Amino acid sequence: MSGQGNKTIRKLAFWGMPISLVVLALKLAAWRVTGSVALLSDGLESLVNVVAAFIAFFVIRYAQKPADHDHPFGHHKAEYLSAVTEGVLIVVAALMIVQEAVGHLAHPLPMDAPALGLAINFVAGIINAVWGYTLVREGRVHRSPALTADGQHILSDVYTSAGVLVGLVLAVVTGYPIFDPVLAILVAINILYQGYTVISASIDGLMDKAVLPEEEAALKEVIGTHAAGSLGVHDLKTRRAGAVTFVDFHLVVPASMAVGEAHNICDRLEDAIRAIHAGAEITIHVEPEGEKAHGIRVKVIKEA
Repeated sequence: MSGQGNKTIRKLAFWGMPISLVVLALKLAAWRVTGSVALLSDGLESLVNVVAAFIAFFVIRYAQKPADHDHPFGHHKAEYLSAVTEGVLIVVAALMIVQEAVGHLAHPLPMDAPALGLAINFVAGIINAVWGYTLVREGRVHRSPALTADGQHILSDVYTSAGVLVGLVLAVVTGYPIFDPVLAILVAINILYQGYTVISASIDGLMDKAVLPEEEAALKEVIGTHAAGSLGVHDLKTRRAGAVTFVDFHLVVPASMAVGEAHNICDRLEDAIRAIHAGAEITIHVEPEGEKAHGIRVKVIKEA
């Protein structure tokens, strides 16, 4: 990844901390003026956003440290640890919401000052919507699992807030305060699902899952197009660690080919791969013809 890309990620991670604190303060204010357990549940989810924002800030800085003697492949996977931690916090928040809501099912209470509380929560939702969209967009552009996970959770918070607002308006209009704790439980179920998706995606990264099928297909096409002069490519392996894509394969060349010529082919392949995966870490094992091929074969397009 470019230095500018790293700088952008660090900047977004930094601003996530004050923005999450502002949103939390607004949601807690909405709960205080209304006494709504559903708004309290919404606030608890924002508390997770605050903790996650602080964790993401420090983890992203660590993940961007250059490779060293103890970590020769870099520190990129630290971002997945941030995302897993956020997923666990999401689950804890959901369980806290359920505990609070169940206690209000038998004795639901009408809200105080519902118009003011809902208006405050609406403002918090707008801030979250803009910020969550920004994090997801930039996280995907710069391939940052921590930013993307944070943005996705914030957007889920927006959907939750919208559902809470609609439900509480319904509770006020109908005069049935039971909608309040019921909504809180529905919020908790949604949060649990979001926690599962965040943890699942992060575990894939920690387990060195290969790039997406369409990305692998594009890699094969690029390798096949730019491997002219070689006899074939096989044993293609990929994985992603944070913002970096790792690509490894064997390049078969004529036994009589000079080392310099084989090196030129490798340089051409590396440039072509980095054109579609900026900052990719590429390992090419050059072997002479006659070696037994194994793994995934890539057909080389011959020069005319």
